[in-house]
Amino acid sequence: MRIRFLTSTPLDIRRGSGTYVGIHVLARALRNLGHIVEIESPRHRFPIYTLQRLVFNRSLRPSAGFDLTVGFDMDGYRIAGESPAHVASLKGVIADEVRFESGLTRVTMSMQARRERIHVQRAARVLVTSRYSGERAQEYYGLPRFPAVVPELIDLGEWRSLLERQPADPSGFTVLFVGRLYRRKRVDVLLRAAAQLREHIPKLEIRIVGSGPCAPMLHRLSRDLKLAGTVQWLGDVSRPDLAAEYNRSDVFCLPSVQEGFGIVLLEAMAASKPIVASRAAAIPEVVPHGVLVDPESADALAAAIQTLHGSPETRARLGRMGALWVEQFDAPRVAGLFLEAATGAAPAGPYL
Repeated sequence: MRIRFLTSTPLDIRRGSGTYVGIHVLARALRNLGHIVEIESPRHRFPIYTLQRLVFNRSLRPSAGFDLTVGFDMDGYRIAGESPAHVASLKGVIADEVRFESGLTRVTMSMQARRERIHVQRAARVLVTSRYSGERAQEYYGLPRFPAVVPELIDLGEWRSLLERQPADPSGFTVLFVGRLYRRKRVDVLLRAAAQLREHIPKLEIRIVGSGPCAPMLHRLSRDLKLAGTVQWLGDVSRPDLAAEYNRSDVFCLPSVQEGFGIVLLEAMAASKPIVASRAAAIPEVVPHGVLVDPESADALAAAIQTLHGSPETRARLGRMGALWVEQFDAPRVAGLFLEAATGAAPAGPYL
C-alpha cells in the first residue's frame, strides 16, 4: 500500500516532542510491514509555528497515486474532502489543549483548533489515541459517531537497545519530567512539590527535559522557591541523551492536567521506571500501574514521591508491572491496528 503522511510538526525530536516520535515510529513500522510511506512536511521553517502550519496547508494538493492519505491533527484540512481515502489522525485534540493556555499561545492554538475541526468533519475517517480524546473530539468538533481508538506506539526493541547503550549511575534520588513546557503540563506543581520534598529527601534532584513557552515563568518560580541546587533544566535533548536521563531517574513524574495519550509514559514504562502522574485526561487509561494523584495538588504529588522514595520495593514492583503492560504498545502490533482502522478493514476499539 502507498501511504501519504501530512504533518507540519517539526520532524526533529528536539522540536517536535511526542508528536514527532509517534509519527516517525508509525511510519517506520508501516514500512517494516511492507508499505510505502511518504511523509510530506514543510519545506521552509517559520519562527511562528502556527504560520508555518497555515502556509504548509495552503501548499497541499489533493493526493494522487496514493492508496491512503493520513493528515495528522489539523494538517490536510483543506484537501480532506477531496479523497475517499483521507484519514484525520488526532495526536491530541487542540480545542481541548487550548483551554489550559493563555496569551499568544492560546490565540494561535485557537486558530489551529478551528482548522482541526474542519479536518475531522471533512475526513472519511477519524482516529484518536485514547477514549479520552475520542470524547473530547465529539464534544468540541461535533463528530456524529465515536472515532476509532488506536493508541500511541513505541519501538520497544529500539528504545531498550538505546537504554542499554546509555548507562547512567544515579546520584541521590532523581525525579524526571519530560515534555513541552506548556501550562497544561503543570511543571509548576512539580516545582512546588520539590520545595516540600527537599526537606525530607537528601540529595533530591528534579531533572526537567524539554522547552516551551512557559520556560521563563518556570525558571522564575524555581528561583523564587530557591531550587537552584535541586532542579536541573536540560532543555531539548537527543534520543541517546534522553535514554540516559530515563536510566538515571528513580521516578518519572508527569503532573499534566491534559494528555491525549503521553508517549513519555510508554518510554518510562519501557525503562521500568515507576510513574507518578495526575489522575487526569488519558493518563489513567495509559498508566494502570502507577501512582496517580489529584491534579493541581503539590501536596499530593510530594506525598506520592516521598512514599516511593521510602520504598525501593514498591518502585521495583511498579517498574516491573509497567514493563509488562507496555508490551501491547509495541510498534509492529499497533501499526497493524492503525492500518486496519484507517482503511476500515476492522473497527479499532479500546486497547487492553
